[in-house]
Amino acid sequence: MTPGPTASRPARTTLRAGFALLLGLLLAVLLAAPAQAAGYRYWSFWEREGSGWNYATQGPAQLRPEDGSVQGFRFAVSAEADDSAAPRSEAAFAEICEETGERAGRKRIALVLDFGTPADAPEGERPPKPRTACASVAEEASAADALAAVAPPLRYDSSAMLCAIDGYPRTGCGEQVSGEPSAGESSASPGTEESDSGSASGGDGPSAGLLVGVGAVAVLGVAALWQSRRRRG
Repeated sequence: MTPGPTASRPARTTLRAGFALLLGLLLAVLLAAPAQAAGYRYWSFWEREGSGWNYATQGPAQLRPEDGSVQGFRFAVSAEADDSAAPRSEAAFAEICEETGERAGRKRIALVLDFGTPADAPEGERPPKPRTACASVAEEASAADALAAVAPPLRYDSSAMLCAIDGYPRTGCGEQVSGEPSAGESSASPGTEESDSGSASGGDGPSAGLLVGVGAVAVLGVAALWQSRRRRG
């Protein structure tokens, strides 16, 4: 007896179910891919406490550091202050200011200037190598005064936000950018180019198991289609 129209219904049902599941898993893959995080490219300001760095609670123009202080500046892309990339130097005051003698009516401020990584640089620019400097300034001088003494030219925007140190970067000031903030790069060695972050982590895309599952469903769908056509024949 020739199979009737109802003979292929199970295959059609399997085919439709397989494609529906395939579509669902494909959507899951798209949703599982991490969204591009929005960050801001700017100079962050830090204070050395012991062997670590603390994000400054005052701006460099307001803070008046004491003699023997270590101040740090780091250029990077960060989303929030609590995940900002700290300067990548552990140099202490004695090391930075060993060749700058004490003077009456003056104070010495050690400065760590970290110009960041090529990944965080504005388009068409390349960051200078990180460096340190010792500023000998008046006792009432601010951290901004100390910075101006050793790393001109500085650039500020209309709201007094620090935009450039030693002329870097040439343009831009706290602009929003897309991509992964670089807080995780804070431990990288200064003065060296870093590896592409996209190749260092396996957490930036769908899991292998999910992709295998999608492939398996695709195979089932093709098999169901083949079986349906075979029965029709």
